[in-house]
Amino acid sequence: MELKHLHSIDNPDTKISPSATYRVAYLSKDFEQYLWFSANYGSYLQIEYFEDGETLLAAIQDYFPADVIMAHVKGGGWQLLDQVRSNPAMGNLPFVIMVDKLTQALIRNAKDKHADDIFPSDFSEGDLLTRLHYFTKRQWYVARLASEKISASSSGTPWWKRAMDVVSTGLAVLLLSPVFLLVALAIRLDSRGSVFYRSKRVGSGYKIFDLYKFRTMRTDADQLIRKMAALNMYNTAHVETDLKPELANMCEECRNGGYCNRRLFLDGKEICEKVFNQQKEQKAAFMKFQNDPRITRIGKFLRNSSLDELPQLINILKGDMSLVGNRPLPLYEAEKMTTDNKILRFAGPAGLTGLWQVTKRGKGKADMSEEERAALDIEYAKNFSFKMDMMIILKTFPALLQSEDV
Repeated sequence: MELKHLHSIDNPDTKISPSATYRVAYLSKDFEQYLWFSANYGSYLQIEYFEDGETLLAAIQDYFPADVIMAHVKGGGWQLLDQVRSNPAMGNLPFVIMVDKLTQALIRNAKDKHADDIFPSDFSEGDLLTRLHYFTKRQWYVARLASEKISASSSGTPWWKRAMDVVSTGLAVLLLSPVFLLVALAIRLDSRGSVFYRSKRVGSGYKIFDLYKFRTMRTDADQLIRKMAALNMYNTAHVETDLKPELANMCEECRNGGYCNRRLFLDGKEICEKVFNQQKEQKAAFMKFQNDPRITRIGKFLRNSSLDELPQLINILKGDMSLVGNRPLPLYEAEKMTTDNKILRFAGPAGLTGLWQVTKRGKGKADMSEEERAALDIEYAKNFSFKMDMMIILKTFPALLQSEDV
């Protein structure tokens, strides 16, 4: 993909907001830099902060369907980029590298490693929001071309399959309505925001739809973290503004002429060891606490019990997907399957459970390859029938008792 900066960030009024729900997975060891980024871009983006790449990748797979990864090289950005580009599922996920200062060598390296763009961490060069807007337009353009490419192969949902979906799912929603109401009430009482959480998925005919889940995260996590930072992390910097600069890093005993501890030299400046340790502990405690606001109290329970997945029954009733079919994919994962015959997997119905899930468990193939899975998806798209659907449903129940999620 071509690295292309749009060199104009001087006028913030000209920025283009990509989407109110555009999700950014932000990797950096510098939490203060993240706070700055969140303060400047938080009104345009939903930003999730991570200190290490493994946690970031796990979050994307489990609960945070990021639209773009932004990673600083000092936080392991290059290594994470290599991991993402070698991952069959995430290979087309937009990736932005951040550096302290742009150089031609860094730009060449980003291009060689197939990053989508590279920016200085203060974003003084290029227009980030315009670039994210381009990523969105690119995904929808790919979707339109893919939909046209498989339109002749897609036969739609037959009446018997739609009838089975409506009857079975309608009955399930009716029986589970008390659970729906209790969960919705618990979410509303626990935190402000919508009861449901939506993420874009690609289904049958390469049509993009909103997949529903119960919301498990606070909607004001970024704002809360910034408030916490102001009250906690920066108290030391703002408490005694009338002190002379040379005394600002000294404790009260030091300022009165005593030596409570040996003095240290940090970045060319003298600082009392007591003050240094207090600041270090304060920052460490804040860093440990800053992840807590993201997941609500009820949200942790919903994830562990998989109750957050229940609203997908609504998707089935709406006709976005079926009870049995090929798994609807995130946009970046679906984009990888548009260049060869894998696109045929979108000619069949999208579903909650499918052939590859039960085949994987039936043969104990925990490491099923992308090629094997795509082949099973294509097989289902070409040959699905009432008998096959019933077989998959019957095999799904014992699979649910195994350790992996269907």
